[in-house]
Amino acid sequence: MSGGRRSLAHVQILSQPGGRISGATYDGAVTDAPVATDPSAGAETWPEPPATAWARRRLPRRVAAEAGGARPPRPVATRGLRARLLGTAASDRFWGWAGPLIVTVIGGFFRFWHLDQPHKLVFDETYYVKQGYSYLKVGYELAWRTDVKPDDLFTKGNLDVFKAGPDFVVHPPVGKWMIAVGEWIFGANSSWGWRFSAALVGTLSLLMIGRIGRRLFGSTLLGTTAALLLAIDGQHLVHSRTGILDIFVMFWALAGFGCLLVDRDRARERLARRVDAAGGTAEGLGPWLGVRWWRLAGAVCLGLCAGVKWSGVFFVAAFLVMSVLWDVSARRAAGVRRWLVAAVVRDGLYAVATTVPLVLAAYLASWAGWFRSTGAYDRQWAVTHPSSTWGWVPAALRSLWHYHAEMWQFNVTLHSPHPYQSNPWSWIVLGRPTDFFYEGSKAGEGACHVAAGCSRAVTPIGNPVVWWGGTIAIAVLLVCWALGRDWRAGAVLAGLAAGWLPWFHFQDRTIYTFYAVAFVPWVVLALTYCLGLLLGPRAAGPERRLYGGIAAGSIVVVAVVLFALFHPIYVADLIPQPAWADRMWLPSWI
Repeated sequence: MSGGRRSLAHVQILSQPGGRISGATYDGAVTDAPVATDPSAGAETWPEPPATAWARRRLPRRVAAEAGGARPPRPVATRGLRARLLGTAASDRFWGWAGPLIVTVIGGFFRFWHLDQPHKLVFDETYYVKQGYSYLKVGYELAWRTDVKPDDLFTKGNLDVFKAGPDFVVHPPVGKWMIAVGEWIFGANSSWGWRFSAALVGTLSLLMIGRIGRRLFGSTLLGTTAALLLAIDGQHLVHSRTGILDIFVMFWALAGFGCLLVDRDRARERLARRVDAAGGTAEGLGPWLGVRWWRLAGAVCLGLCAGVKWSGVFFVAAFLVMSVLWDVSARRAAGVRRWLVAAVVRDGLYAVATTVPLVLAAYLASWAGWFRSTGAYDRQWAVTHPSSTWGWVPAALRSLWHYHAEMWQFNVTLHSPHPYQSNPWSWIVLGRPTDFFYEGSKAGEGACHVAAGCSRAVTPIGNPVVWWGGTIAIAVLLVCWALGRDWRAGAVLAGLAAGWLPWFHFQDRTIYTFYAVAFVPWVVLALTYCLGLLLGPRAAGPERRLYGGIAAGSIVVVAVVLFALFHPIYVADLIPQPAWADRMWLPSWI
């Protein structure tokens, strides 16, 4: 391949707005990234893309003419190979990890500090903590005794709270197995034990979103900012300190998203390299990209997400469709004439054939304890209900199918009134937070020495800057995606849509604001995107960058201050009752 052809093939990335092989490492606006890199390699500076669609179409032809080469049929959509060949700045590679890691350590401290307080089963811990322990005993959920107060016994260290028979439960096993890991390490009678796994994945998710934000927005600063905003969000902090399921939904959804984001970059790098090897053109349907290991890893993560709660299925659908649409865009930008057919034949069908079975396999694997048992709920249903129609299906699978039908029926018909139920319209603006724990005391009781009395609370109120700012940011992203065709805005909106929009179909069901923790990473990413817009592009003048930095930095500082303000009611600190009331900004928060 001639030097002119190689140069042309990798300059043509400029024709696609926001297109790049992988996470860039510049500290500037997300709308005109002048830097593109592989985060594992470092940073490289690039000229800015043309501002108009016409200019983007013309640029490859102009460059080709100047290089003396032939005009390409369509632009190639990646510069990853060139970034690898030219090398990068080691300092950025260091801070690309160091920044998110520093935030992770600080955020982890807040998640693990006094994790055992309060030493009580708070809110839905009453279900999942005991169920996790029963997994350690028999591999499935046991029903608990009704002749005693099982929560009181459990927290006092008496674990003899179960009957001999199974219990009917309505959520799959993954989250409960993860809770059981902490109970196995530290003991089921330890509140450290039953909250350890939640704190661990909550902490790890800070590092994950830092790296994801760096790759997505092309900025170490913005990636680290995303990690910081997630670390100081009240929803995320409280769920990271509570042994319930929703933090695990969030974790596996974010892990799947991150894997697919890496797959996008790797696939574009591979596509550019193979188009280069073919002389800079993409004939027919273009090259096959081979086995996509990061996509397969994403499928496993998403299968585990659905294995925590069925709401994870919406992340499966949204993110796998998003991944295939990225392939469509890549082949079109690479110059494949029949790009839609090519994306379906070369990428889409293969993606479905490989990812869907992996999702199902990961989900079914989480039921291993149920399959291995003989006494789990509905385990013998198929034996007692033989079928002439479906007799060829293994009895265990028919029993599991029937169990799932019962779970579905319960989940869609749950209409029991609850004082903390809320409508999904209110979630994004923190309309009705769910109180996990509240304990009031009078002066002279315990450590309370305030005449007005004292309060201890665990209330997952999201950081107002993150959520109210994120509400505005969603509108901005919709404009940038619809009018600016910014794929990064679309990726963030996909996470928001998967975690939030499906609940509008179940508005009559008893649902709660704390479900929103599943999509809080994408609220954070939306706000971070807009902070990048405020900060401005790297090429902007010093005054523009100064004022943009002050504006963006001020928002982050206010978020940190509010985190400090609300922290006592996140972690059950004993505070004067009037101080607790001062933090209830809205009547609906009480």
